[in-house]
Amino acid sequence: MLTPLIIGNWKMNNGIREAADLVIKLRELLKGVDSVDVVIAPPFTAIYHLSHLTADSPMQLCGQDIFWEKSGAYTGEVSAEMLADAGCRYVILGHSERRQRFGESDATVNKKLLAALRASLKPIVCVGETLEEREAGAAISRVTAQVRASLAGLSGSLVKDVSIAYEPIWAIGTGRTASPQDAEEVHNAIRELIYEMFGTHSARGVRVIYGGSVNAGNIDSLMSQPNVDGALVGGASLKAEEFARIVRFKHAAR
Repeated sequence: MLTPLIIGNWKMNNGIREAADLVIKLRELLKGVDSVDVVIAPPFTAIYHLSHLTADSPMQLCGQDIFWEKSGAYTGEVSAEMLADAGCRYVILGHSERRQRFGESDATVNKKLLAALRASLKPIVCVGETLEEREAGAAISRVTAQVRASLAGLSGSLVKDVSIAYEPIWAIGTGRTASPQDAEEVHNAIRELIYEMFGTHSARGVRVIYGGSVNAGNIDSLMSQPNVDGALVGGASLKAEEFARIVRFKHAAR
C-alpha cells in the first residue's frame, strides 16, 4: 500500500502573513502525523518564508506551476530550479484552471514535467474531463489520453517520482464531487495505463490522487477506494481544522 498523499492547493490566496498564520495552526494540528505525506502549495511569494516554518513538521512545500526553461528572458515565469531553491519538493502541473484559463496543453505539461524532474521536484500531473465528455461516456478515454501525452518521453526510472491527480473539471470549485465509485473507475484506468506504459516494477510507486471539491465530509469515502492514494484539496485546505481532518482521514478497509 502506497503512503497517502494529501496536497493543499491554496491557489491565489493568502499573503505572507496569512500564510504564516495558517501554517502555524497546521503545525499544531498535524503533530504526530507520520503515515501521510502532507504537502501545501502556497502562492510563490510565500514559499521561502514558509520553508522555515514548515521545517521539522509533517508538511512539505509545493509550487503551483513552473516554466520549462531554467532561466532566460521569460518575464513573469518561475523555473523548477527556482522553486527547489526556495524550498519546494513538489510542483502541480496542468491544473484544470491552468488548462482552461491560460491555454495549458498536454504538450506544455509534458515540457514542465521533464523540467521538474530535472530539478529533482516531484510533479503532480493533473488530468480530468469536462461534464460534456463525462455525459458522452468519454471520461476514461479523455483522461487516459491526457496521461499518455503528459508523460511522453519519460523514462521508467523517473516515473516513480510522479503522481497523477484526477480532477474532473466539472467538480473543481463547484461543490460537486465524483462518487467514490466513479473516482475509483477512472483511477483504476489510469493505473492500468501507467503499468502498460512503464511496467509494473517501475510504475508501482506512482500515486493516483483525487481532486475536485474534496472536503472533510467526503474524504473518508474517497480514501476507502483501493486505487485512490490521496487528494488534491482546494478551498478546504485554507481552513486549518478542516484540512487537518482531511489529512487525518479515517482508514477504512481498502
